Amino acid sequence: MIDISVQNIKKAFEEGNDILDDISFDINEGERVALLGKNGAGKTTLLKIITGELTEDEGYIVIPEIKKIGLISQIPVFPDDYTAEDVLLTAFSRLFEIKAEMEDIETQMSGNTATEASSEILSRYDRLAYDFERMGGYTTETELNRVVNGLQIPPVQRTQRFDTLSGGEKTRINLARLILENTDILLLDEPTNHLDLNATIWLEDFLNKFKGTVLVISHDRYFLDRTVNRVIEINNGKASFYSGNYSFYVNEKKRRYEAQLEIYNRQQAEFKRLHASADRLQQWGFGNSQLMKKSFAVRTRAEKALKTERPDRDKTVRAKFSEKEFRGDEVLLVKGLSKSYNQKKLFKIDEMLVSGRERIAVIGDNGTGKTTLIKIIMGEEKPDSGFARRGPSVKPAYLPQIIHFENPNRSLIDTLIYDQNESPQTARNRLGAYLFSGEDVYKYVGDLSGGEKSRLRLCMLMKNDINLLILDEPTNHLDLASREWIEDAVSQYDETLMFISHDRYFINRFATRIWSLENGTFTDFHGTYEEYIKSKSSGITETDRRSQAKQKNRFAVPQTGISADAKNTDKKIKPSEIQKELRRLEREIEKLESEIESVEKSRTEHSSDYEKLMELDESEAKLQNQLDSLLEDWETTASRSAAELQKN
Repeated sequence: MIDISVQNIKKAFEEGNDILDDISFDINEGERVALLGKNGAGKTTLLKIITGELTEDEGYIVIPEIKKIGLISQIPVFPDDYTAEDVLLTAFSRLFEIKAEMEDIETQMSGNTATEASSEILSRYDRLAYDFERMGGYTTETELNRVVNGLQIPPVQRTQRFDTLSGGEKTRINLARLILENTDILLLDEPTNHLDLNATIWLEDFLNKFKGTVLVISHDRYFLDRTVNRVIEINNGKASFYSGNYSFYVNEKKRRYEAQLEIYNRQQAEFKRLHASADRLQQWGFGNSQLMKKSFAVRTRAEKALKTERPDRDKTVRAKFSEKEFRGDEVLLVKGLSKSYNQKKLFKIDEMLVSGRERIAVIGDNGTGKTTLIKIIMGEEKPDSGFARRGPSVKPAYLPQIIHFENPNRSLIDTLIYDQNESPQTARNRLGAYLFSGEDVYKYVGDLSGGEKSRLRLCMLMKNDINLLILDEPTNHLDLASREWIEDAVSQYDETLMFISHDRYFINRFATRIWSLENGTFTDFHGTYEEYIKSKSSGITETDRRSQAKQKNRFAVPQTGISADAKNTDKKIKPSEIQKELRRLEREIEKLESEIESVEKSRTEHSSDYEKLMELDESEAKLQNQLDSLLEDWETTASRSAAELQKN
């Protein structure tokens, strides 16, 4: 059954500029589809046309009348005195109507005798009771608490007036309401933007169990990989289709580009060859009408050979951070640091040292103190006790989550000219590298979108030599292309990195150390995000983990047949034993090299499965570490073998 049928939709906000240009597709019942495209491509416009909030210029959309549809970004207006709890309870309005009618019938039946009329009433009551039970009337409170707890809506927030809540809090309440309504078709516009990490994971699990249809706009790549099985990309008003999750889309889009580029290059080569042939025929046939006609025919063939336009790649920012090499013992020293707000303890850190080139992810729910900790490190806030001291040679740069400029009525180019002492041409060149070109440079900075403000601030930060880069939610408000760019820029930055993020794709790629803030408790975990999650689920603390590692190293048995003492002393070993050990090591090395090669082949087979690729990367890293250790043992043993041969 088709749940959403979009046929030949056109929409323009300016004459002659179709943001949606003859788009058609069907979404079947139960499908999970991602709607992707650059900011401004028309994704949200299409969702609003589907819900009827906007009217299409041409075409039509068909949704079965029996299907209930809900849009997350569209928050209904409720009475002024409605609390968040009242809004949540509107999800059960039909159940409350049924219950009220059942109570009326119970009152009528209590004073009646068995008559024909009462039989009809009894029949009506049975139908209502059946519907009440079928629709979950006896479990509304349990279901309400399950959804509210999953989305981490605190009890105190449920009692607040809905119109006093922030935009993010309203979005979360509305999401809970739509989930409780048992909506058949969910339209989600950036649903994870206002969700904490745990709430996002809960939503992923809910959607994976949800039996209805989902159409989602999101820049959260990890979320997309876990929830969708099809991608529709809108680009220049047209739609392209990909049968897989986000990782599949990335690989398939690259493959299509390369295939189209190959066809284009082949056609260009054929065009040049035919034109050269036509030129030769024209030279040879001067005065010969037959050869001249043939020359003309060949040129016509050459023009027909150009059937494919050169494929375009999305413009991306081409810049990187300017680094200053760190020289010193410490980047950051923290001792006895604590902070509370309104008698709520955010964190207390006894002692902690950050060395050069570490990559630290600061994670935790909203309101746990992540940004406060960063501001203390930057000297923008004072702690209640203790200190966070940066090393004397540390040169920091900080990208805050909410970006302000001193003069919002100044243009982009003037901001660089006056704030960074740039010449007009240099300012224009630098802005061009960050995709601000043409008339864009004359926009007022106060009129920029969140993503554009991030780009401009990064443009200003990257000019300076830095060795401590601090980013607060760096991928917020950025489209997918911009997120990939900032990751490329960060990957080329080799000095100390500290970042707050809910973007698990970003965290997975960069973090080698995790600072977690949860319920006033600060955890300093040395390891990757995946290792942190595994440690947390197993219940092993960071102290226990380090203790176990020390014990393991203390009692470790050497891996080679030659004892550790034999490696470090001149104890006599028979040449035959050394040769035997060399052969054993070579067999082990060959085996590991074969396993690494097998992992590399598996990576190609699972190119669209992001989680599987992460597992393969981890396996390859472990195998490579084992191989490095064996090669070191082989080198030591080979040197001893050579020495023994010289003696003999």
